[in-house]
Amino acid sequence: MVTTQRKQGNQLATLTVTWEKLPDDFKLEDNPVENTGQPLIAGALRESLELVGFIKPEMLIAANFGLCATVNGELVIKAPDWVFVRSLLAGESEGDRKSYTPNLEGENPYVVMEFLSDTDGGEYSVKPTFPPGKWFFYERILQVPIYAIFEPPTGLLELYRLQNGRYELEFPDEEGRHWLAEMNLFLGVWRGKKEERTGYWLRWWDAAGNILPWAVELVEQERQRTEQERQRAEQERQRAEQEHQRAEKLAEYLRSQGINPDEIDL
Repeated sequence: MVTTQRKQGNQLATLTVTWEKLPDDFKLEDNPVENTGQPLIAGALRESLELVGFIKPEMLIAANFGLCATVNGELVIKAPDWVFVRSLLAGESEGDRKSYTPNLEGENPYVVMEFLSDTDGGEYSVKPTFPPGKWFFYERILQVPIYAIFEPPTGLLELYRLQNGRYELEFPDEEGRHWLAEMNLFLGVWRGKKEERTGYWLRWWDAAGNILPWAVELVEQERQRTEQERQRAEQERQRAEQEHQRAEKLAEYLRSQGINPDEIDL
């Protein structure tokens, strides 16, 4: 159980947070995503991690997925656009989950991300009363260390770190990226095309500054490598053909001079 305080008028109100498993028959609300771009962005974040072997069985990575806490006896569920939990408890697995209750089922989320929509800007809501706003929920109740807010149309990425119980905006490095130590990766913005979407994407970079590729990029890299190998083989074939023609011309000249080319070393 966690207790925290919030200002209510001129008084401090106490919030009691407990972690209770949802009943198996609990019906989660079906909240569709705001637009077709959001699942593509979320899926691309996971894809590159999976391709480099980052994802382990004990991890939880999900999109538009319910995070649960019970606040003053009231169940609160928020579904961030992307969430990363480093370690589930033994016996728990990512599987076909409907929701996740931190502390009860595993570690607190390390990263939550929200992709800005055209609605009321709920990603910034600090509303403390039930149901609490997303910002308040992640910062004060779940106390998630990293909160990222991404605006796909403009490419603006705001990354907030939990410092002394409050989120503080972090400025990116000179490359425009943020270092996430617990993941040993950089997070930043990249512009380009994937599938049917052209625009800004969130991407991962490793500690050396190498971008973590998508499958389509690996396929293109392999295609380019194969083409380079083909070109090298063709150049070698042409060089060998030129050497053969040179040797034939020399042999023909020697014969014209009455010299048997088979009896000398060309």
